[in-house]
Amino acid sequence: MEVIVLGSGVIGLTSAWYLAEAGHDVTVVERQPKSAEETSFANAGQISYGYSSPWAAPGIPVKAMKWLLQKHAPLKIKPSVSPELYLWATKMLANCNQKKYQINKARMLRVANYSRECLLELRQQEDLSYEGRQQGTLQVFRNEAQIEAVAKDIQVLADSGTRYEELDVKGCIAAEPALAKVKDKLVGGLRLPDDETGDCYLFCQQLTELARQAGVKFMFDTSVERLNHNNGSISSVTTSAGELSADAYVVAMGSYSTSLLGSLGMELPVYPVKGYSLTIPVTDSTAAPLSTVMDETYKVAMTRFEDRIRVAGTAELAGFDFSLTQKRKETISMVIQDLFPEGGDIKQAEFWSGLRPMTPDGTPVIGKTPFANLFTNTGHGTLGWTMACGSGKMLADIVSGRNPDIDPDGLDVFRYLP
Repeated sequence: MEVIVLGSGVIGLTSAWYLAEAGHDVTVVERQPKSAEETSFANAGQISYGYSSPWAAPGIPVKAMKWLLQKHAPLKIKPSVSPELYLWATKMLANCNQKKYQINKARMLRVANYSRECLLELRQQEDLSYEGRQQGTLQVFRNEAQIEAVAKDIQVLADSGTRYEELDVKGCIAAEPALAKVKDKLVGGLRLPDDETGDCYLFCQQLTELARQAGVKFMFDTSVERLNHNNGSISSVTTSAGELSADAYVVAMGSYSTSLLGSLGMELPVYPVKGYSLTIPVTDSTAAPLSTVMDETYKVAMTRFEDRIRVAGTAELAGFDFSLTQKRKETISMVIQDLFPEGGDIKQAEFWSGLRPMTPDGTPVIGKTPFANLFTNTGHGTLGWTMACGSGKMLADIVSGRNPDIDPDGLDVFRYLP
């Protein structure tokens, strides 16, 4: 079967890989000159299976009001609120209760834990080198209230079979020795030993070459203009390189999936949540993180590559705005200097911003649509790389008419449609 995949970020790329493995003739259409030039380019570098949680959670509305008044806050909203943001935020607030949080987190963990198995299998099958480390994620707490609040998360982790370790300050230092220099700022932590790290961009470049060798065709520098349909099926896709047709179509365009599917009358509430990152060279390896350290107070992740540190965080609701706001840069710069002051050279920081495709319930949108031959794989928010391999393999099974290895219930677009 001929399949066209729209988008070549880490989600579109893994979709194409597993579709090719399933025996399909795959073509990838991407507007950038290479894979992973947008949201996947300089993300946090963490593959956080156990940290897969929806932002829509009990208490978030109250926290959000407080954050808006703080200088170094994990959430910022641009004053000019659009109708799209208002509708998305309304749906998100409707998910901020314990019952829906438990449902959404369980769905996310289902995909994330499956993705861990798929990435491990892929690494065993192919020679991939992306500065990857398998040393876990350490979430550090600065006050006792954070330890109390994480108790409900721990129960969901236990129910899903996700390994975790509750640590005191000494335990945090044992996992990340450089934190000994700032031990007075911490009260404890939660370690997820099965989490991984690595450079997503390097991963995508290598997987692109492997996909090419497997027969996948890439059309770079080609923008998608619209999907054409007839009698309940997609008949073709119009691109800047002309009209293309196939037996099946996969939309994996991140935040841009919304407008493309909206033209077909499909409501897909995926909003672009802007995140920031900086990358600095390691100056003292003993004073730098060994893996990923997540500062729960500021929602900033610090990830160690071989000779670099990637620092990423902040959620800014500002539409399709890629500007590097000075105040947001100051927040992520402050956190790395506060916890790892001697680990890297902040003067050489390379800043970046990207748009993370976020659904109001935190769960990605994977699978069938009302159009018989149209499928989606989008809306992964901050967990694109974490869920990429599992999402891609499950999508390939669905397109192929096979039963996926995990239950797809509640993961497709139908949960949003009348």
